Amino acid sequence: MAEFSLDFQFISSINKVWNALTDSDTLAKWVMENDFKPIVGHKCQFRNPQWNLIVDSEVLVVDEPNKLSYTWVGGPIDTIVTWTLKHEDGITYLHLEHTGFEKEDQAFNGAKYGWANMVDELKKVLGEL
Repeated sequence: MAEFSLDFQFISSINKVWNALTDSDTLAKWVMENDFKPIVGHKCQFRNPQWNLIVDSEVLVVDEPNKLSYTWVGGPIDTIVTWTLKHEDGITYLHLEHTGFEKEDQAFNGAKYGWANMVDELKKVLGEL
């Protein structure tokens, strides 16, 4: 199995970053259109019509505002995304773990690149660029 983790820092409050991870309308601005709800057991989809991509998800963990985890299943990928947040000295630290890849292949590298790019959009949404 393969996995990766990425770390990000924001000057925004932990609650503002949490909202960007859990509010469906805000998620649509930096990830994809979705029907996400931060409720354990909620099944939802992330959709990108341009790429003809549908990602099925089920919320696994909601520990506001510290941890959020959900499945990320689409095409050849059947994985788990986990976000961990920590606020210290005016900075919100956001840690992403994406686990469950079979190997470090195109799907793995695409996801890693994709999340890094999406977090650049998140910075715009948070007003940090």
